[in-house]
Amino acid sequence: MNERWRAVGVLAGALFAVNVVARLVIRFGFGGGDDETAAGWVSLAMFAVIGVVLATLAFRWGRDRPVERWGTDLGAAVLVALLLTVFVGPLLVGRNPFADGAGAFFAQIWLYLAAAGVGVLVGFLVLTALGRDHRSRQLARYAAQRTTRPRRVVGR
Repeated sequence: MNERWRAVGVLAGALFAVNVVARLVIRFGFGGGDDETAAGWVSLAMFAVIGVVLATLAFRWGRDRPVERWGTDLGAAVLVALLLTVFVGPLLVGRNPFADGAGAFFAQIWLYLAAAGVGVLVGFLVLTALGRDHRSRQLARYAAQRTTRPRRVVGR
């Protein structure tokens, strides 16, 4: 159980680190976010990286774990990373989390959840389409056991 929560914590930390790197690139690379186009592209790249990381983990964890387990793990990690991103991330670059208003605050939440949801969905759908997910493998093992019956002993 301890290893399970360690993996969730590491994933949440990695997702938060992606956000921190994006904020630092915007601040130091583009003059504190004055260039809205550059900040938008960096934010888009950040959401793409978050989606790819979650798609990869959904694909990897989905092979040997039931959906309920890895879905809960990914959901917890995304929730923790989202809270850190929304409340702590702006403070690291010297801004107030609510500086741009409520619209921008909630837009950031919705975009983060959308990127995370799309990433997990793509990873799981690819895994399921290939028939490599936990449930498909269980059903294949069951079918193989049911079709190979032991030989009947014939009494003479």
